[in-house]
Amino acid sequence: MTSPPTEISHSRVAATYKAREVEGVLDLYFYRPIGLRLAEFFEQLKMTPAAVTLLGGICGVVAGHLYYYRDLRINIVGMVLHVCANALDNADGQLARLTQKETRKGRVIDSVADHLVFASIYVHLTLRCFFEDPSPAIWLLALVAAISHALQGAAADYYRSTYLYFVANGRRIRIDSSSSVRLDYRRCNWRQGAWDKLLLALYLNFTRQQEVLAPHLKKLRETVSELFQGQLPAWLQVRYRNLAGPMLKWWGLLMTNTRMLVLFALLIIGQPVYFFWFELVPLNLLFVYLIFREERMAESVQEVAQQWRDLA
Repeated sequence: MTSPPTEISHSRVAATYKAREVEGVLDLYFYRPIGLRLAEFFEQLKMTPAAVTLLGGICGVVAGHLYYYRDLRINIVGMVLHVCANALDNADGQLARLTQKETRKGRVIDSVADHLVFASIYVHLTLRCFFEDPSPAIWLLALVAAISHALQGAAADYYRSTYLYFVANGRRIRIDSSSSVRLDYRRCNWRQGAWDKLLLALYLNFTRQQEVLAPHLKKLRETVSELFQGQLPAWLQVRYRNLAGPMLKWWGLLMTNTRMLVLFALLIIGQPVYFFWFELVPLNLLFVYLIFREERMAESVQEVAQQWRDLA
């Protein structure tokens, strides 16, 4: 007796999750199912995950340009392209997992594409606001908002990846330290591998940001890796899941979907300038709170791990 098609479909989609608890509602019920179909389609076309990333990046950059115009019809076209970019951003990772082609280089390219998309959005929104009200202050506002966005995204990615490291027993996710990336960067030659060297430079900066934002979490990961060599005991997995799990939904608010929905609403009412204020005030307040909570949690788990080491 065969399973119903819907069950097969759900199981296939679930197989492409990193972990269900780190997926947002919009991802679970919209982007992941669409992304799987796209990934299977691209697999038939023999496209690589990097090619899908490039296609998504182009859609996102063009979407950002269309937000410059004060014509809602053009903005709506941009919104559609923005959704397409996010769907492709999901599809590239799903394609990599389906074809077992997940690489660090692919993750870096994906991150670069994401940054280019939001750079396009920020620049074009800033130009739109500037020509509506030519005040130099808008450039400062946009710059601070963009920096906030970058830091929030780096921290959210780090905490989510660390959560996966702990709950998946360290096997399904690789978290690179800045020291290991620096070694690879120094080994790489500009003449023989300029593109790889550039990607490593960007990735090194990204990992440094993450470690500066979360020093106690970095120390916890190093201690656990040294003690358990990637084979985490069940009690530690359960403890970390119970402490960090409830905060995942709040970290999710600092990811792409929240910004996209708020941006769409502000474009519809013709007030995109408030997108920068949304980034600066509520999202930064949430960001600071989560960093404080996560670092205290990491300290407490670190103490337990050290006590276990002393008793062992």
